[in-house]
Amino acid sequence: MGKIFGVLFCILISNLASSSYAQGNCNSYAFSRNTIYTTCVSLPVLNSHLHWNYHSSNSTVDLAFRHAGSDTSQWVAWALNINGQGMLGAQALVAVTGSNGSVQAYTSSVTGYSTGLQPSPLSFDVPSITAERVRGDVVIYATLVLPSGGTRFNQVWQVGPVNNGAPGIHGLGADNRNSLGSVDFISGETGAGGNIGGSRQRRRNTHGVLNAVSWGVLMPMGAMAARYLKVFSVANPAWFYIHAATQTSAYIVGVAGWATGLKLGRDSAGVTHQSHRNIGIILFSFATLQVFALLLRPKPDNKYRFYWNIYHHSLGYSIIILSIINVYEGLDILDPEKKWKNAYTGILIALGVITVILEALTWFIVLKRKKEDKRTHAGATNGHA
Repeated sequence: MGKIFGVLFCILISNLASSSYAQGNCNSYAFSRNTIYTTCVSLPVLNSHLHWNYHSSNSTVDLAFRHAGSDTSQWVAWALNINGQGMLGAQALVAVTGSNGSVQAYTSSVTGYSTGLQPSPLSFDVPSITAERVRGDVVIYATLVLPSGGTRFNQVWQVGPVNNGAPGIHGLGADNRNSLGSVDFISGETGAGGNIGGSRQRRRNTHGVLNAVSWGVLMPMGAMAARYLKVFSVANPAWFYIHAATQTSAYIVGVAGWATGLKLGRDSAGVTHQSHRNIGIILFSFATLQVFALLLRPKPDNKYRFYWNIYHHSLGYSIIILSIINVYEGLDILDPEKKWKNAYTGILIALGVITVILEALTWFIVLKRKKEDKRTHAGATNGHA
């Protein structure tokens, strides 16, 4: 019992220490203007902090959004989304840091994923907005007139590169995708954005799983069935049906994954993963050609069977190689926990080991049969003589 209380006490102390550190990092910051903010929150990702004073008499809030450790040639933004969640519809305060360290602050209303964060008025008044870069931190100062007297809103914050003096597309890593939530300017409470935009993230995950299973696992397994099962006499013609069933299943699941990818692309205008997209199109085209090739498969004794085999095998191995490459491309885009990439790598290693073993066994059986055929042929020749 004493050990249990000891563990609980350690957890409590750890949580209190973490909370104290987060608040301390927020509250202890000294602004260059010597402004004191009554409320501040350290946001969960992108090394950002929000400080503010709320004035109930006129429903305004004086705030400072601070991104710590900012680089030159980088933009930072913080936004309220009045009528929705996430990026679309966000009413943003933007600060763009030039290569010479100067900072330009302005407002921008986000109307699409292809936004360039061009200066534009917001749906609510912003009487003042300025920004500065101090000791590597970029701070946006602004006064907002909160719409309809509300105090709780969805918030979004983001960081990205500056290209030729203009904001470029921000990264799509886990922190960039999770930089959203809610804020209450009266209570000081904030909410994490884990479920905001969750539908789109679930579709991204579904797309990844479908394609990893179909192109990345089932396709290689189907090829292995054709390559290594037919060497066993007892597996003929079962190997062909196993091969066809596995590859057909992979194609059907792959088409479902490809369709989710098209939907994601249509819903994410301006966000393009060029190499992943192009490889996906090539894979779908090659796989479709393979399906039609089955309908034109010549009989074993047909004179064109040799050329069909070359075509079928070349296209099949190309699909497998491109599939594996594109699965890793997709994993880099999704940026999941490292264990998922390690799991897929482990599956490939396992399939590779099995392939080496089966390849050696196949050659052993083939060579053994050749020797037996030679002996049989030699015995038949001697008997005839």
